[in-house]
Amino acid sequence: MVIYEIICVFECVCIPVSLSLSPEVLEDTKEKRTLLLQAVKSLFPGRRFIVAYHAAEKKALAAPRKHSWPKSRGNFCHCTPYKENKDTMEAINVLSKFLRIKPNLISYMGTKDKRAITVQRIAVQKITAQRLFQLNTCLMNFKLGNFSYQKHPLKLGELQGNHFTVVIRNISGSNEQMELAMVSLRETGFINYYGMQRFRTTAVPTYQVASMCVAEMGYLVQCREEWARSQDPEAALRKLQVKRCVEGQLLRGLSSYGKNNIIAAFAVIPRNNRLMYIHSYQSDVWNNLVSRCIEEFGLKAVPGDLILRRGEADVSDYSIRDVVMPLPGFDVIYPTHTIGDGYKEMMEADNLDINNMRHKIRDYSLSGAYRKIITRPQEVSWEVISYDDLKIPLVHTDVEKLERKLPPVCRKEGKYRALRMEFSLPPSCYATMAICEVLKMDTSIKNQMQLNTVWLH
Repeated sequence: MVIYEIICVFECVCIPVSLSLSPEVLEDTKEKRTLLLQAVKSLFPGRRFIVAYHAAEKKALAAPRKHSWPKSRGNFCHCTPYKENKDTMEAINVLSKFLRIKPNLISYMGTKDKRAITVQRIAVQKITAQRLFQLNTCLMNFKLGNFSYQKHPLKLGELQGNHFTVVIRNISGSNEQMELAMVSLRETGFINYYGMQRFRTTAVPTYQVASMCVAEMGYLVQCREEWARSQDPEAALRKLQVKRCVEGQLLRGLSSYGKNNIIAAFAVIPRNNRLMYIHSYQSDVWNNLVSRCIEEFGLKAVPGDLILRRGEADVSDYSIRDVVMPLPGFDVIYPTHTIGDGYKEMMEADNLDINNMRHKIRDYSLSGAYRKIITRPQEVSWEVISYDDLKIPLVHTDVEKLERKLPPVCRKEGKYRALRMEFSLPPSCYATMAICEVLKMDTSIKNQMQLNTVWLH
């Protein structure tokens, strides 16, 4: 009699059971494997994945990082995930669950949008390339490749930029209008607002959570109806279907440390996620003050603006493309015109002192930075294509290229037209803002959340 351990994975739930197999099914034939699969399915109806391994391997799989690690090998396996309809946080949570490691052992340089096909570099601590590669057999719309061992993790802020392929389907404007819009994007650029990815899409934006942490306010944002009703983190946690999300981590922290210790509760969230909340607050302030600046002074440089030094010159020698606005912090200066006062007013409304942005916890100290008001994409190209089938792909993905599939065929005429464009942006610049500029659309977060037909590749 041989004992196998069966792990059924369904909606992020692992259910270990023991299954005794009689000697008759140990001989490997297709018919007997079918009988085994049917027996397991009858035990676990509705399960999507079934992973089976010998019971003797259970101990090794449960603690894979305790295996010896060659001293000559770097502690971090860098690889490139390809993912469809998954943002970075969701992808990392999936990997951590399959690998049975904490999410903070997976590092990255920036976050990618959910509504897209994306690739990016990640680093996983002390997990072999072979083990990561084996996940490709069970990951859905998610592949891992291009492995290498390195001595260092990846950090937020190390990214050099991003390249985008964007398809906007069913356009109604003329080819001439598309041409003018794309030339304007290439030559003039767009207002460098932070996009909705910076603020997530939950009912409570990340910048509101961050302002509470920086100000050390003993208050928790609403999380689901249960929290609003009972203020009980354990009860609210029971209502969450996916408990490894950021909200679930925060609720667990509140259960452990109490509602009046938001700083300790917030520390339960992995550091990269915490920094995302902190940075989102700075981004919200920046977006608001840039809008106020453009409304008051227009798209031109004026006395009191901040310009990165490139020699002495009169204000008339500069354009709006030279102007920067500060992200609030202790190591920046502010415009000397009325927008400088706007920073102080906005932060005072959040119980923050603009002159005291240092915090006793280093992660919550805001040093600040400077960001250009206008940015221009590089490597801009575009074409208007025709198609008849609404479901036909209009781009050639990286996986399709690797599988040597033929690219989509562009037609000269068709029932519908689409604008396909490519461009590169510096780090922390958002393709959604470039798209809104081309389409002359509202750039507010509320409007962006309603855009469900634009996919970035």
